Amino acid sequence: MGIIETKDLNLYYGDNHALKNINISIEKQNVTALIGPSGCGKSTFLRTLNRMNDLIDSVRVTGDVLYEGKNIYEDYDEIALRKRIGMVFQKANPFPMSIYDNIAYGPRIHGIKDKKTLDEIVERSLKGAALWEETKDRLKKSAIGLSGGQQQRLCIARTLAVSPEIILMDEPTSALDPISTNKVEELIRELKKEYTVIIVTHNMQQAGRIADKTAFFLNGEIVEYGKTEEIFYKPRDKRTEDYITGRFG
Repeated sequence: MGIIETKDLNLYYGDNHALKNINISIEKQNVTALIGPSGCGKSTFLRTLNRMNDLIDSVRVTGDVLYEGKNIYEDYDEIALRKRIGMVFQKANPFPMSIYDNIAYGPRIHGIKDKKTLDEIVERSLKGAALWEETKDRLKKSAIGLSGGQQQRLCIARTLAVSPEIILMDEPTSALDPISTNKVEELIRELKKEYTVIIVTHNMQQAGRIADKTAFFLNGEIVEYGKTEEIFYKPRDKRTEDYITGRFG
């Protein structure tokens, strides 16, 4: 059984049927890439997994999303769920406060006040995001002063600070230069030793480099899902092949 499973998942924005009968099982400590053309439902699906879509008034969801066998809409409140299933967005969004306070923010919300404990969490999280060596001497300085790539790794560290099991990433490198992108990809490969990573990417090469499994979305449906090398080199569906080879999208 996967760490996340969806059964006949449908999502509507008002009258717009954005996700159609999504059935998928996502394995623990894997990197799963969601690929497909713009507007095909991959980011909407990602946001369903930690109930971010709940914030939109017109959204209606049917079917089941199971996390470790429990229904995320019935057995978790969203705060507890988002602690376990963290999210990193397309554009780095550091808080306008110090590097230290960015990382300590989540643990403080969850009741951790002891400075020694917070110090340990900050160091562990920054190390986990491969950012400690670059920031250890400037923890009290504003996070806004970091480069774009550093800011994105800071946001990953902030996610790690509350000890999630799953990290959702919505095109985390689309605004970064190639060197920063490479660092984030290296980091994702390291993270899967401890975490389950689900990443939306429009970059096929990136999916090929980092993902164990890939799901191809088209018009709100999953056309094909399987091992990344099979999706890329031996797709079963002509639509997958056409997308991978650049015939559309």
